[in-house]
Amino acid sequence: MLSQRARYLISFQYCGTMYSGVMETPPDQAKFGVQNYLEKAAEKLRPLVPIKFVISSRTDAGVHALCNTAHIDVERSGGKPPFSESVLVQALNRNLKPEPIRVLGARRVSDTFHARFSALSRTYVYRVATGCSWPSELLPVFEQNLCWVTQRGHLDLAAMQEAAGFLVGTHDFSTFRSASSELPAKNPVKTIDQLEIRPSSGFLMHHVNNSELKFWELEFTSRSFLYKQVRRMAGVLVAVGQHRLDPEHVKKLLEIRDLMAYPSSTMAPACGLFLKNVEYCEADLEIGRTEAET
Repeated sequence: MLSQRARYLISFQYCGTMYSGVMETPPDQAKFGVQNYLEKAAEKLRPLVPIKFVISSRTDAGVHALCNTAHIDVERSGGKPPFSESVLVQALNRNLKPEPIRVLGARRVSDTFHARFSALSRTYVYRVATGCSWPSELLPVFEQNLCWVTQRGHLDLAAMQEAAGFLVGTHDFSTFRSASSELPAKNPVKTIDQLEIRPSSGFLMHHVNNSELKFWELEFTSRSFLYKQVRRMAGVLVAVGQHRLDPEHVKKLLEIRDLMAYPSSTMAPACGLFLKNVEYCEADLEIGRTEAET
């Protein structure tokens, strides 16, 4: 009996502190990627062919995801019908324990759907904590490795919002990319569709008697980003909020178009960065829904 191959869009989240990033790493590495654990969990489904997770959005070591996505092709042995979406989610989560990785959902999609190339946009949130004289002082243990603890007082929100205005829109972001193997092939022109900076709150902070500690969120939306672009933009905006840079300096950095012009020791650390979501066209997803019901 012929087996039916089914493609699914998988949504998943993870705390990235203990991983080398989301992408798969060789078995001889000291730290593994989130993909290694996802595919190990998928092995226990006993597929006819090994299941590979084609991940939509790359995150580096220490970066977290509230919702990343990937597509997988599943072909069951013995001519068994495709897994239902709910059964697939339950089985993967059962096999992922005790890792801090969770599958949020699965959706049948068409064989032509691609988790990376079909994405319309990606949204990242960067979290900052202020009011600590030292990184470990006053910060609740529940927030460790989940935000950037700065030591220069609270942020000037108005100045940051002024600086953010220079980043919104289509620009050459050469100054805001990090050196990597993608240079010089990848086009440095990107479009920031939305950039919002706002006061936020920490985990259960309304129960903590400390008026000095404050939290902030910087949210970025674009179809795609350059390598470490979000962390470099966040670092510059925080520097503006600390009055180490003027808002106009952000405009000058864009105009220079040289990654070597980026201020030293300014890039935000990985621990505060979260991939919030990946957006798709509902019509693309509905094609798969129709196929799944026939």
